[in-house]
Formats: sequence, C-alpha cells, structure tokens
Amino acid sequence: MNDLRISLVRSLSILVLLGLLTAPSFAAEPLKVYILAGQSNMEGHAKISSFDHIGMDPKTAPILKEMRNEDGSPRVCEDVWVSYLTGRGDGEEGTGKLTAGFGSRPDPKVNGEKIGPEFTFGIYTQKRVGEPILIIKTAWGGKSIYQDFRPPSAGPYRLNESQVEQIKKQGKDLDAVNAENAKKTGHYYRLMRDHVKKVLADIKRVYPDYDAAAGYELAGFVWFQGWNDMVNRSVYPTREQPGGYDAYSEVLGHFIRDVRKDFDAPAMPFVIGVMGAGGPVADYDEAKKRYASVHQNFRDAMAAPSLLPEFKGNVKAVLTENAWDPELDQVAKKRDKVNAFAKELKKESKLSGAEQKAKVEAFRAELITPRDVELLKGITNADYHYKGSGKVMALIGKAFAEALYE
Repeated sequence: MNDLRISLVRSLSILVLLGLLTAPSFAAEPLKVYILAGQSNMEGHAKISSFDHIGMDPKTAPILKEMRNEDGSPRVCEDVWVSYLTGRGDGEEGTGKLTAGFGSRPDPKVNGEKIGPEFTFGIYTQKRVGEPILIIKTAWGGKSIYQDFRPPSAGPYRLNESQVEQIKKQGKDLDAVNAENAKKTGHYYRLMRDHVKKVLADIKRVYPDYDAAAGYELAGFVWFQGWNDMVNRSVYPTREQPGGYDAYSEVLGHFIRDVRKDFDAPAMPFVIGVMGAGGPVADYDEAKKRYASVHQNFRDAMAAPSLLPEFKGNVKAVLTENAWDPELDQVAKKRDKVNAFAKELKKESKLSGAEQKAKVEAFRAELITPRDVELLKGITNADYHYKGSGKVMALIGKAFAEALYE
C-alpha cells in the first residue's frame, strides 16, 4: 500500500513538472470602489495634531492604534488608494495611498495637515474587505444640495415667493438672477459625476496594480453634507416647523437615484451622514437650545430618504451626532471663561500688561486642569467642523465603514 502511495506521488510530481497538471486557478475579485462626496465636513478639518486626544479615551484608543505606526507617525495604508477632487473653483486632484492629510487642503495636490472621515473609513473598510480598495472623494466647502449639488432629476432650482419679493425690493433684475442661478445649479454634482467617471475610465492612473480583467465594483457611496442648507432661512422659510426641510429630503432622494443611474449601479449601497455638529439636541445647553428645533428638523429631513420603501435595505442614515464628544464641550467652556476673563481684565487700565498676564495665568491654573490642557489639543476648528477633532472624525469615518459593510 505504501509503495502504491509513493508511486502516485511520483506520477503526480512528474505531471506537474511536465505542465500536464496544474493547480486550479481562481478569478480575481473585482476592485471595490467607494465614492465619498459632500462639503466641508467631508473635506475634513481635524488636524493631525489632535490625534493624541483619541488615545485619551479607552473606547477610542484602539482606533488610534489603527491610525498610527509604532513611532507615532500616521499610518500609510498600502492597500487603500485615493483620488481626491477638491479646492476652489473647479478643483484639482490629489492621489496616492491613503494616509493622514487627505482632509481639507490649501493645495489639492499636496498632502495636508488634516483628515476627514476618509482615513478611518478606508482603514476599517479595507479590514472588512480584506483586499485593496479605491476611494474616490469629491468635496468642496460651503456647498448646498438645493443648488450646488442639485441632481438633474430634481429639476432646476427655483426661487420661492419670498425670495422673489426680496429681489424685487432690492431693485435687482429677476431674469438676470434666475439666469445666474441656472448656471450655478448642479455645477458641483456634475464635477463630482464627471470626476468619478474619469477615474473609473483609467483606474491604473490612480491604482497602478489594478487588474482590468477583474474589473471593479461600485461598493458604496457616502454623502456627508448639509450645513449650508440647514442655515439658509431664505430657501427653507419654515425650517422651525415640522416638515420645514422637506425640500431637502426630496432633492436628496433624487440625488440617490441619479448617482445610481449615472454610474450604472442601481443597487449601490448609499450612506447618508446626517449632520450632527453639536451632538444630540437633547444634550444642548441653554446657549444652544434655541437652535434645537431647527437642528432636529434638519437631521430628520436628512435621514428621511432612508425610510422610503424604494430604498429599504440599501440606504442607511448614520447619525454623526453620536460621535460628538461632550468632554470637549466642557473644556471649551473653561477655555472661553479664561478668554472672557482676559478680555474684561484688559479694560482695567490700572493694571500693566505683566499684571494682567499674571492674573490670567492664575485664573487659568485654577480653572483648567492638566487633563484639560491635553483635551484642548483635541480642538482644532469650530463647532460646525466638529471642533476639528480627530477623535470625532475618526468615529464618523468608522461608522460610515460599518454602515456600508452592514
């Protein structure tokens, strides 16, 4: 029996050497491609200098380990490639392996000092997929969906009655205003659409190891936008009332349908990053409570398309308010108290500059703890940019990745 086994092994070895018997081959998987689009928060305004704050919370410390090398430098994701269209005007493209610096950029082609949700989105998506992935990100600050990103099927952007009356009162030429609006309408939607198609037509330009024979799969789209719509009272005159932002929901529904049609991906999973700067409205302090109804109405309107029967199971809303860090709110209040104290002290002309500085430092030392000093490093921008917090942005990117995977 042993002689028979030996003979079989020898025969198989000879066949392999002669090329008559080969190991079975498997077709390569299509490259997973993810599209990220939106305005300034999709660009990302969290500075790399805020990363240490991520490690101060035991719940997020493991995320920081994924974002950094052992020496503390930002990780470069060897299996995640990025094409990033951003900047003023029509924008320019930055490409390369995913790392920190694909956030808001002064020069679109040069790696910057900020991150958006793309960093942890790419890290955690690639971990789930287990293969190389491509991210196509298009984002411009200060852009709306009612006009700038307005999709074709939503029709032209039209002024409401109160806007028309206001223009007439100002003595402006209504026809000229309408013509200018028509020119602007959908401009950034088209830029986004055309850039995605450009990348998909020549993926090797961005990802050199792309296997054209295996092809690609549009595995998901993430939309993270909203601030310019939320704050525009003239476009949404009844925003304080329930349903005041219904027009946003309607246009976003058109947006989802149009990107799926334009990219020939009728079932492409779609994630809505619901605006959540400030955290849950139930936690708003007295200073922010006056905005609570407006903010909640808008968040409900953003999430609404995910509840439509036609989008059941393939559109999901992610409440980014859940990534907000209330501890940063508290330390920011302390910082503001110190600044207010210094401002008031400056009005007292009896004190010299050195005396004022000494008093401010004494007040600061009494109010702000050593931990607070470290926490303050986690704030690098304004509240509407999620405080420029690397921790908050990292949680949002991870949440987007998990939502698409689910």
